[in-house]
Amino acid sequence: MVIAVGCAGSLVAATGSMANNPGSESEPIASGHKIFASMCASCHGLDGKGGERAPDIARAPAIQRLSDERLKRVVEEGVPGTGMPAFHVLGSSGAKAVVRYLRVLQGRGRLSALPGDAARGRALFFGSAGCSGCHMVAGAGGFIASDLSAYASGHTVREIREAMTHAGIYSETATRHVVVTTRDGERYDGIIRNEDNFSIQFQMLDGTFQFFTKRDVSQVQRRPPVMPIGTTIAMTEAGLNDVTKFLISAAKTSDDETASDAQ
Repeated sequence: MVIAVGCAGSLVAATGSMANNPGSESEPIASGHKIFASMCASCHGLDGKGGERAPDIARAPAIQRLSDERLKRVVEEGVPGTGMPAFHVLGSSGAKAVVRYLRVLQGRGRLSALPGDAARGRALFFGSAGCSGCHMVAGAGGFIASDLSAYASGHTVREIREAMTHAGIYSETATRHVVVTTRDGERYDGIIRNEDNFSIQFQMLDGTFQFFTKRDVSQVQRRPPVMPIGTTIAMTEAGLNDVTKFLISAAKTSDDETASDAQ
């Protein structure tokens, strides 16, 4: 893991008096964010997903599986023989804050600091919000759209919320929901899964698959995204918080199971 070397003055300003005043649970995350932005982001990116100078430390399973104590030692002591320097000046509290914030970027360590309730979010996801009609989590739900079991591991809270509130933009099915009309007048509503010059492979909204040769198709009409633009489903601010927290909780469970299987 390579962390960018920055100005010591910026580092001291970012850490402030953390070593003596760790503060409330949310303060280390805020302080870690500030340190990460000033010291780490130039190489690892603000989202921790890496760049030309350093690897992805937010989504890489090998990094996610490291213990908090191991990550803290890497921050404090660096990695000899690599571009990862030691940040002794951070002190124990500063290094812990960076690790806490890294867990936020990884989709872990966020639950207690977030508004919302994961249990209520699960009820919304599989109930009135209708998410499970298309999406799956932990093997339950639909299969028209992407499996969201580990989605939150690679996305920030903001990105998760934007995916719900700007669904027509971010939905993978945004440009593939169509109605296919055959030459004998039959109409099929669903998602194009694959298309070439001669054929269309198609999944109906009930999950069944159809194969059409283009000579048998009279019309293909684009339809609105399966997931509604702007989330026309009645979702309050509290509901968005609840579903977000549920997805983060589900991703943490998925990551833990993956790490356990790898051991």
